[in-house]
Parts: sequence; structure tokens; C-alpha cells
Amino acid sequence: MATRPLEIGPAGLHTARAIERTRLALGLTQQQLAARCTAMGRPMTNTALSRTERAHRRCDIDDLVVLAEALGVRVAALLPVGACPAHPHHAETDVCGRAQGVLLG
Repeated sequence: MATRPLEIGPAGLHTARAIERTRLALGLTQQQLAARCTAMGRPMTNTALSRTERAHRRCDIDDLVVLAEALGVRVAALLPVGACPAHPHHAETDVCGRAQGVLLG
């Protein structure tokens, strides 16, 4: 029996757009970003990146981590605002919100 592909939800759509916005803000092409990911040990084609940015392909956690590193941002900067941990001992909560505010305008 064939399986139906899972739909990409709101968090996935947000992340796909954030990856593209960040890449464009840095002046990188999809090919350049994919090459950075490949050089970091996570093989990625520009076609895979294009499909991820258009939310036609799921971005798994390994891709997300290497994409964030290749873009020079924290993983949380690519996630929706509510995805940042609200731990009272971590100042990173404020950093997450500020980074997302910059990326999302």
C-alpha cells in the first residue's frame, strides 16, 4: 500500500521561508548555500534546497542544523517565535526573539 506524503505544517512553512529570507539577505544563491552544506559534511543539492525553501520537501533536523550553521545563525532563528525555549536561566530566549524579529521584519 502506498503511503501519502505528510503535509508540511505552519512551523515547516515558516522555517522554509526563514531559510530563504536569510539566504537572500546574505546574498547567497541556492547553489552556494547547498555547496556550503555539502562542504560541512551534509550533502545537499541546490534542487533539494530549492524544494525545501518552497516547502515541497521536508527539512529534517540534520538539514536544519547544517543550514543554520552554513547561514551563520542559530537554529532558533529559523524557527517560529513560539519555538524558543522559555527557560528563566537562559538569556537565549531574548536572543531568539530578536533574531527572529530581524529575519521576519
